[in-house]
Amino acid sequence: MSVVKIVQEVTDRIAARSAGSRREYLDRIEGARVQGVHRAALACGNLAHGFAACSPADKAKLAGSKALNLGIVTSYNDMLSAHQPYETYPAIIKDAARAIGATAQVAGGVPAMCDGVTQGQPGMDLSLFSRDVIAMATAIALSHNMFDAAVYLGICDKIVPGLMIGALTFGHLPAVFVPAGPMPTGISNDEKAKVRQLYAEGKVGRAELLESEAKSYHSPGTCTFYGTANSNQMLMEIMGLHLPGASFVNPNTPLRDALTREATRRALSLTAEGNDYTPIGHVVDEKAIVNGMVGLLATGGSTNHTMHLVAIAAAAGLKVTWEDMSDLSGAVPLLARVYPNGIADVNHFHAAGGMGFLIRELLAAGYLHEDVRTVWGTGLSGYTVEARLIEDKLGFEPSPAVSGNPKVLAPVKDAFSANGGLKVLSGNLGKSVIKVSAVKPENRVVEARARVFHTQDGLQAAFKAGELNGDVIAVVRFQGPKSVGMPELHKLTPQLGILQDRGFKVALVTDGRMSGASGKIPAAIHMTPEASDGGAIAKIRDGDLIRLDANEGTLTFIGDEKEFFSRTPATEDLRREHFGMGRELFAGFRALVGTADRGASVFG
Repeated sequence: MSVVKIVQEVTDRIAARSAGSRREYLDRIEGARVQGVHRAALACGNLAHGFAACSPADKAKLAGSKALNLGIVTSYNDMLSAHQPYETYPAIIKDAARAIGATAQVAGGVPAMCDGVTQGQPGMDLSLFSRDVIAMATAIALSHNMFDAAVYLGICDKIVPGLMIGALTFGHLPAVFVPAGPMPTGISNDEKAKVRQLYAEGKVGRAELLESEAKSYHSPGTCTFYGTANSNQMLMEIMGLHLPGASFVNPNTPLRDALTREATRRALSLTAEGNDYTPIGHVVDEKAIVNGMVGLLATGGSTNHTMHLVAIAAAAGLKVTWEDMSDLSGAVPLLARVYPNGIADVNHFHAAGGMGFLIRELLAAGYLHEDVRTVWGTGLSGYTVEARLIEDKLGFEPSPAVSGNPKVLAPVKDAFSANGGLKVLSGNLGKSVIKVSAVKPENRVVEARARVFHTQDGLQAAFKAGELNGDVIAVVRFQGPKSVGMPELHKLTPQLGILQDRGFKVALVTDGRMSGASGKIPAAIHMTPEASDGGAIAKIRDGDLIRLDANEGTLTFIGDEKEFFSRTPATEDLRREHFGMGRELFAGFRALVGTADRGASVFG
């Protein structure tokens, strides 16, 4: 099955520029495979430590050399609604492993913070850094060399990318990612956003706001809007690391548990001891990465993945650039309208046909590589199905031929847009990314005077003081990875949305993040070089004329460029109250962290 020209071109150039690093990576994981699992060769004291807490039956299996042992890396905690369902997964996985003569152990836990809780708070400074901490924690969990394969329990923002990076460092091991699913639908995301704006305007109080939020985030499961968490799940499925149809099944249901048991069996069937050896390092190649980018664009997914996918690819020896994503975006059609790109949530997307429908449409039109390795043991065409319980047993049926709701999930021939949901902006201010799928066409070009802030609170104070009643491009700088850890800036969304609703031309320019829920305001984010590196964003002054053109993909200072670039860049205001926890705790990492377009990672 052939793919469209630009998909093949991007795939080929990733492979070409990555030839040396990919070969080194494959050689390294092949060396690890040849060495094998050292469990049987461990000194008796080491091995005894490894199974000391197991049942007598599991000890007997682990003491031998034949029984397979499955590692479980979990991000469970019961403060995150998305991760609370994982509490029961280890027991389910262990029972499923024992049923086929294997064992399973929780190899380790990784931190899982919630951006929804830390949004606008000092803890947000730790958010992006947590991805690399999770990657290291994953590697530590696997370092005992007790495991023939692993399953990874993770859902949200930085957690899945961190688990992926860690898993790829142990790329000789098979890996299956196991989701927990979204919470059932609460009040609409659109209604929630309206109450937030009313609160920002002082028209409702905290009690009304909290009631609205609690009706939206109301039960175990992932938040239902299409932010980074649900973009993660889409990526794991379209890259062949989930079971087919697993991404958006609600938690604590018989179908969810059946999928978890089957994920256990699949992981154990893919080990080097069998005939279907499928290590994650072979699943994640340039074709799988391109499939992930196409899925992200076709669904209007999270802008965070313009960094995460770069970092994930690098962990597999692959070199991906923003230009790769931008070129694909010019050709990949937008097939999904899920909030903030529409009023529907991921439950509506799943009911309309979900991942099976999406993958079949993109495959048929030549936008995806079918000839990839997957944990399901098929090419990607094996994912054009939906999971069902048939007489209490897990089964798979072809995905619907027609979308159940074409306003939420469209076929390629009736795409919502001929172009993807993300774009790279370039110009004399540097490079940035923008999520255009949620921005109405009439708001995609903004030319206005700049108003410069060094904190989110500074912008909010100006709004409350009535200083932003006019066309404005708000510049919020010193928010990059080297400055304060690159926090998300959703705290600004209600205020900027109010200004736009008043009829003003409004945009945001920042070296911080806005993630998958960036909403209706045109936001040039991930600006690089960032202000802390002396980037052009550090030279902008109040009153400078800036033009953001999301149609043409440009972001420019308009005026005397010679004078502009002769300016001394602003420096960080080091007053303690402007910075949260990240500066102190991760001071040593700041010198190592890379730029946004290189994944904002401390690795490589």
